[in-house]
Amino acid sequence: MYTKIIQLLAESSTCDRARVGALLLKHNRIVATGYNGSLPGESHCDDEGHLIVEGHCIRTIHAEANIICFCAKHGIKTNNCVLYVTHLPCQNCTKLLLQAGIKKIYYLNEYRIQDNPFMKNINIEKIEVKK
Repeated sequence: MYTKIIQLLAESSTCDRARVGALLLKHNRIVATGYNGSLPGESHCDDEGHLIVEGHCIRTIHAEANIICFCAKHGIKTNNCVLYVTHLPCQNCTKLLLQAGIKKIYYLNEYRIQDNPFMKNINIEKIEVKK
């Protein structure tokens, strides 16, 4: 069920380089959702094109970072939560998730950059979708 939700959230993404959706759970209850998109009031990649710096689009905030920011803004505790996400988190998002106390990550798709030394510090599992 959660895989369907994150795939649906990914459709809200405003950056077509990787449409990413994420879902944060605590005790099997949804506490926050996120997708990659631009800052409020800023241009979207889908409208203006990508803003590429050193091979990365810096116009968007990753879905995982959006969830952490939302929780911080609204006083939602993230310690011991579980994250479901469409793509394996990047290095920076992995660091944010670790610092936020996320205890497990489930993901659907590999990320284009696989070298992530922080993955050893978190319980992570690829979701195998049955066809």
